[in-house]
Amino acid sequence: MKCKRCAEKAIVQLRSHNTAFCKPCFVFFFQRGVERAITREAMFSHEERILVAVSGGKDSLALWDALVNLGYETEGLYLGLGIGDYSSASERKTRAFAERRGLRLRVVALDETEDGLGIPSVAAATRRPPCSACGTFKRHHFDRAALAGGFAVLATGHNLDDEAARLLGNVMHWQLPYLAKQRPVLTPTHPRFVRKVRPLYRTSELESATYAFLRGIDYVVEECPNSRGATQLVYKDLLNRLEHTMPGSKLAFLADFLSRGSPLFATAPEAADLGECERCGMPSAGEICGYCRLVAEVGRRRAQAVAHS
Repeated sequence: MKCKRCAEKAIVQLRSHNTAFCKPCFVFFFQRGVERAITREAMFSHEERILVAVSGGKDSLALWDALVNLGYETEGLYLGLGIGDYSSASERKTRAFAERRGLRLRVVALDETEDGLGIPSVAAATRRPPCSACGTFKRHHFDRAALAGGFAVLATGHNLDDEAARLLGNVMHWQLPYLAKQRPVLTPTHPRFVRKVRPLYRTSELESATYAFLRGIDYVVEECPNSRGATQLVYKDLLNRLEHTMPGSKLAFLADFLSRGSPLFATAPEAADLGECERCGMPSAGEICGYCRLVAEVGRRRAQAVAHS
């Protein structure tokens, strides 16, 4: 098997693209794919500062590496979720990645914020699924960090597998508002929000893992322990089976939705005009934002537990 670009011996075969590459040509292919996604969706320019949300996993670190090599001005943001050994290992690898490359990294440990609530504490107090609390906390602290740092853009490492699984879930349940918002670029709906982008939306998990390996990126291999049994994993498994039989299906599913399906949902009900949360000052559809309501619920539940003990 030869590299389709230079005819040297190939080490990576991509059935979804019906091609194969040697190491240098695959790295070029990956970075060019990221650049093309940025350009195609007008995500950001070289003049804008980009905050990259990094988890210690292959996707976010591969994205950060690619953006740096493409000449973009970036800074990393790591959110310490407080999930035991998993969070400790994630932070350690993220710090090592940044230090080895001389990159600036912001670290926000949830246990050390003014509310002092890690994800396990919130899940235990409210009896909610950890992933539900995690999503709310991530969005809140990502938005706050981007605003505080004066960044124009927040980039995340969501890849093609993530986006295709999310699309399948939204279609399965006809989540019209979510379908209307499923785009690789979310424009700010309030002055205190920044543009949110997903430059890896056309890049598969396999491609991210291969890029990370070839670039010598040491990342956390283990999945978050809270993700066991998550519905999105079921959707990913279904799509993987389809991809195995019909290579390129995931990309076609997502790309065709974005080009032909997404415009049909543009008339779905929009979110209410946003004001600002009375407690934290971040954008909110009501007097109190979802994050602060969740923090308040933890306080109430803990008080009730003490009263009944």
